[in-house]
Amino acid sequence: MFREDLGMLLFDNALEIVLVFDDHGAITYDNAAAREKLGYESDMCGLSINSVFPGIFQKEDGRQSVLPTENEIRRMTAYRKNQTCFPVDMKIIQEQKSGIFLCVANDVLEKEYLSRNLEQAKQEAEAALRVKSEFVANVTHELRTPVNGILGHIREMLPEETEKEKLRKLHLIERCCEEMNKIINNILDFSKLEAGKFVLEPRRFHFRNMIDYVVANHKGRITEKGLDFFVTVSPNVPEYIVGDELRIVQILNNLLSNAQKFTSVGKITLEVVKTSQMKDSMELFFLVGDTGIGIALEDHDKLFQSFSQVDASTSRKYGGTGLGLSICRQLVELMGGSIDVQSEKGKGTMFTFSIWAKKDPEETDAESATGNMAMPKPMGAFGSSVLEDTEDTFRYGTAANLDVLQKNMSKLILSVEMENWEKAEMFMETIRQLTADAPQEVARAVLRLKMAIQKENYEKASTGMDALKGLIEGQEG
Repeated sequence: MFREDLGMLLFDNALEIVLVFDDHGAITYDNAAAREKLGYESDMCGLSINSVFPGIFQKEDGRQSVLPTENEIRRMTAYRKNQTCFPVDMKIIQEQKSGIFLCVANDVLEKEYLSRNLEQAKQEAEAALRVKSEFVANVTHELRTPVNGILGHIREMLPEETEKEKLRKLHLIERCCEEMNKIINNILDFSKLEAGKFVLEPRRFHFRNMIDYVVANHKGRITEKGLDFFVTVSPNVPEYIVGDELRIVQILNNLLSNAQKFTSVGKITLEVVKTSQMKDSMELFFLVGDTGIGIALEDHDKLFQSFSQVDASTSRKYGGTGLGLSICRQLVELMGGSIDVQSEKGKGTMFTFSIWAKKDPEETDAESATGNMAMPKPMGAFGSSVLEDTEDTFRYGTAANLDVLQKNMSKLILSVEMENWEKAEMFMETIRQLTADAPQEVARAVLRLKMAIQKENYEKASTGMDALKGLIEGQEG
């Protein structure tokens, strides 16, 4: 008796429509939710179940036929007293002993309404994304034309110009145009990737020639800063592979540019190994390490987000749009690999990424699927100095700090003597970092010298260098 009372209590207070009908189709019980949703002020007992769900109950030759079949949930249409209707998910259960039927229906009108709104919002968002991508692509294409026009005219003028100051300004404009083109290319690539229209173009190419090309692009700028540059390609990497050479170069260019940009002292390392081979495909593992400013652990997640940099000061100080690493991540994933970073603030950075490429079809190789594998060494195993602690170098007055300071001072003096102010600013920035915690008189001398170099004042720069050199030599003494 208690169980029956409890069951009726649950039915009476259920949020779903609950109806009980007999083997003639007559309703014998309705709960409060059924009366409210179906628009009946009093109970519905005696009404046919077909008045709510037309055609679900039929009786012929003494046999009942009910739709939906027992224990089946089906989307049906429920009719209110005023003959308006709404969708429900309904289930009918028959009690075998008495032959009565229990009908439970859940109103899904609001669910369908929200689903339609959600689908509409999704379509509108996709349409807006397409419009945005097309707009960005069109604008960047339009920007490329005048930038290339300026660049072309500047390069025509360079061989004809003899005046030193004008030549310096022309080189500056040329460099600005090249940087603008890099930004435009990044935005175009990002738009294609975002729109899902980016297609890889794999072809057979000479892998080591590709690495040589990348190294040649960066070696000059890296060595100009007084950094060491070490490149290693494992012997197990084939001479030829099949992949998208242009996009591999793009990834390496971005990572090496970042390494050069954020490293003032130490070295940059590039290493490539083959880590796996399955039939005609192989996994190549790349490592790009530096001894630069490093990245705090809590900022690692920001690196691969679009238009994101570790902090706003990074963009102001070093430049960049925050798109490069996001594009790298998407390109790596298109090539079946992944990209990761390991870094500590002030202790350098190691980027690692893997890609899958095809074997050269012209090359015969009897390797098994697991043969000739070389696992990448853990970070720091490529010589402890790949991500060595550079704190001692940047602590003013230590032997390592003074040694690096002297080297950069020599390069600064040479740059000023040649009036190569662009390089002078680069070495001056390194000296500023190396003297960040120096005594007040040294810090003031560095500031005065930096201002003279920024103003390209040869006399003040020479005086400032002599003063700073004397202070540094005094520290050594």
